[in-house]
Amino acid sequence: MTTTPLDTSAAVQDARLEALAEAALAFREHVPTIVAWGRRLADVLDAGGRLLSCGNGGSAAEAQHLTAELTGRFEGERRPLSAIPLHGDASALTAIGNDYGPLDVFARQVRAHGRRGDVLICLSTSGHSPNVIAAARQARRTGMAAWAITGPGRSPLAGACHAAITVEARATATVQEIHLAAIHLLCGVVDETLGVPS
Repeated sequence: MTTTPLDTSAAVQDARLEALAEAALAFREHVPTIVAWGRRLADVLDAGGRLLSCGNGGSAAEAQHLTAELTGRFEGERRPLSAIPLHGDASALTAIGNDYGPLDVFARQVRAHGRRGDVLICLSTSGHSPNVIAAARQARRTGMAAWAITGPGRSPLAGACHAAITVEARATATVQEIHLAAIHLLCGVVDETLGVPS
């Protein structure tokens, strides 16, 4: 029996879905951390605090997805919550990058927008992004909580944050897909803590 290009493509896509399912099941071990983060974040936001988030490339998109769910809504109706993606202001990003260098594009905004007791969530599939690590270090100096969601293994970003969640998956795409699931779980806990009907 001959294998057609369609058969080969279907097998590749099936393998991708299997890798995603395996990573999702393995990620269950981090649910208690997500619940703790979500409850603390809800308390911070409910008291008028702020969430800042950062990442590069696909992780920037995930960071912005998170803040959109909080300033808009996740599932149920609630008041808007203060959340800023640090890559979202193109003028600030390019000005800081031009004047101070790419390492400071997020850290300088943490200094500007972050306050003691606020939260910074850093997303990075590698855990080695220098500008994200610099933001985490600045958040800690500011008195903010710094949390990381990264890819597999130990990383400098995890070490720079108060706490980190790692996604054990080989493919970057799979790590990003689980990061999105983590964001949705986190938003669900925030809403549940705030008493938002689902």
